Amino acid sequence: MKALCVTEDRALELRDIQFPSTPPPGYVNIKITAAAINHGDITFLKLPIAASMATGARLESVWGASAAGTITEIGANVPSSSLGRKVAIYRGLESLSDSLGLWCETAQIPYGACLLLPDHVDAKDYSGSLVNVVTAYAFLETVAAEGHHGVVVTAGGSATGCAIAVLARRRGMPILTIVRSDRAKGEILKTGIDEGHILDSGHPNFMSDLGKKAKEMGTTAVFDGVGGAFISQILGALPAKSSIYFYGFLSGAEKVEFHPSIFMFKDLTMKRFSNFETPTVKDEKKKAEMLKDLESCIEDPLFRTSLGKDFELGEVKAAMEYEGGAKKAIFIVSK
Repeated sequence: MKALCVTEDRALELRDIQFPSTPPPGYVNIKITAAAINHGDITFLKLPIAASMATGARLESVWGASAAGTITEIGANVPSSSLGRKVAIYRGLESLSDSLGLWCETAQIPYGACLLLPDHVDAKDYSGSLVNVVTAYAFLETVAAEGHHGVVVTAGGSATGCAIAVLARRRGMPILTIVRSDRAKGEILKTGIDEGHILDSGHPNFMSDLGKKAKEMGTTAVFDGVGGAFISQILGALPAKSSIYFYGFLSGAEKVEFHPSIFMFKDLTMKRFSNFETPTVKDEKKKAEMLKDLESCIEDPLFRTSLGKDFELGEVKAAMEYEGGAKKAIFIVSK
């Protein structure tokens, strides 16, 4: 079968590889409908050490962490009702090394890396978004366990930012979401978040509004996908005992700079956030509970992948060079 594999010099090439065997216990074979190119696929391709730490080695060096398709074969200990079901797949939900990447015609994956989709949806719509939804869910579970009762999202218009907004509202958790455009504000309004809880970072009163509302709402957990000068700017507006969870770096190589007194006086904390490392993903029972919970709301329009341009597996160079902003390049594998 056809698959996109990593070469020794960290490039990608289309190869013919062996079709997966009958799935072992706990595994399924999935006919891939579509696979998205996520930011992490590109980042980890350039940083092989980070890739192996995050998701283990890949059999046959097949690349790709997100896709959607249909379960065609199941191993022992997999519910028989899953056979023939459409699924969204996020390979990072399992750290096992003995499974294929997802940029191939048929992948063999642990069942625990799959979320069952309703029969009537288009699998393509979920070919790259499960990672965002899982990250949002795991973040809210983490901050609640650490004693936080409300959140601030710095990249509110991102796919993960929108997912956090949907899930926070669903569980009744206060949220302040920061946007940088009217388009992003419009997307967040679709989640049902009160317009007064959406802050435009370009507004003249942004800092005073953030300080006032964050204190009133008790939003002490910050999900930061921006970093750099922006997080440096807002530190003074955060409530005491706030924690900043670094997840992204939209600001590129900008430095985070601050005077240590602000940390001493406000008792702030900074830490990295990785869904791989949370109990929500690492604990099998908690992960199963999360996937079951997400099945009940996965049809929310903001959980769908932001689709950009379609490519065939053989068009890998053009697909990797595609610049669609928030919209993702998609490999169409089968129809």
